[in-house]
Amino acid sequence: MEEVRVFPLTCAVQNYAWGKIGRDSEVAQLVVGGDPLAVIEQGKPYAELWMGTHPKGDAQIKDNRIAQTTLGQWIAHFPACLGSKVKDTFQGQLPFLFKVLSVNTALSIQAHPNRELAARLHAQFPEHYPDNNHKPEMAIALTHFQGLCGFRPVEQLLGYLKAVPEFSALLGSETAEELRSSAGDAAQTGQVLKKCFSRMMNCEKKVFVDQLNMLVKRVTEEGAAGKDTSSSNGDLLLRLHSQYPGDIGCFSIYFLNLMELEPGQAMFLGANEPHAYLYGDCIECMACSDNTVRAGLTPKYIDVNTLCEMLSYSPAPASAKIFPCVPDPSDPCVSVYDPPVPDFSVIRIQVPASMKQYTMAPVDSASILLVIEGDATATSVAALSDITLRRGSVLFVSANESVSLHITSQTGMSMFRACCLL
Repeated sequence: MEEVRVFPLTCAVQNYAWGKIGRDSEVAQLVVGGDPLAVIEQGKPYAELWMGTHPKGDAQIKDNRIAQTTLGQWIAHFPACLGSKVKDTFQGQLPFLFKVLSVNTALSIQAHPNRELAARLHAQFPEHYPDNNHKPEMAIALTHFQGLCGFRPVEQLLGYLKAVPEFSALLGSETAEELRSSAGDAAQTGQVLKKCFSRMMNCEKKVFVDQLNMLVKRVTEEGAAGKDTSSSNGDLLLRLHSQYPGDIGCFSIYFLNLMELEPGQAMFLGANEPHAYLYGDCIECMACSDNTVRAGLTPKYIDVNTLCEMLSYSPAPASAKIFPCVPDPSDPCVSVYDPPVPDFSVIRIQVPASMKQYTMAPVDSASILLVIEGDATATSVAALSDITLRRGSVLFVSANESVSLHITSQTGMSMFRACCLL
């Protein structure tokens, strides 16, 4: 098997029910863009595009001059392509999975365990937690993107307790006073938040379903009468209830920040951070793991006690949950999302229309490049030949290799590159 260090990939599509349908999905559009012969089924949900070596969706090497194999098999045969630090740190494995997500239906109230908890959950319940790795992840909006992330400031929570009597009924009449009394003491506030959230999530089903039905009925009638329902977060409540009727997760919108990300904005979801994806298209990069603890808005396995115990009960405004993108001082086309975990970073590359030649700098890590917009011919001494890039093209680049682009589109190029910046 001849070692080639830069080559195109064909990547796995996951057709989960919560995905957008047919060509409404960014995933589907990218698949067609990358392969003009690809057929998209209009009635089928296209939820995720997986770019990496995950055993449930290992990418295929696209160049037919290279022995037909998967990316995972290739890396196992040529581990030096990862870069020396990455190879040694992650035992010869690509440490990240790069994705595109197209979310049509809310995607579970959840959090991911740290390494210690992941190992314990895997040992105790391997059928639900299939590995012992942590699963930090980052979402970068491609379109307007909605999600939930982290606990709201206490003032906002108090506002909902006052404006939404059905929500207040679940937590008890003394809750608001406990929250007010904890002001200024972060440790006490965290304890009270944990008590309140756990009480809600463990509420007897008949009690919360009755309150939820009353809330939905009231908000629906107020909306029909032309009243403003924003104090009850009415539009989002009705949408989630239509997707998951009678689900306790519908009440989580009063605890958790509603994130409204514009293209290019990101949120980082570290260990124990409560979150959910609600709607839109995004880039996602994550550590290679399947460990997710869920407690609502999902048909999958629910583990309420574990979720309530593990969460970080640190209230903060939505603005504090937007993860910064830092410009690269050495390249005006590059900005970097570099989260506080070793497993992955994401580089955003935006080449202006005025620039027809661009060279991607080498990094000491294997990387995966996804073209979002634009056309180019890629050349590299590490490739078998020139490679045509278009919207949806995916390129594997071994560590310490540069790639030159001759840009043929009139509007420049937009790309994302996942790597591991140790």
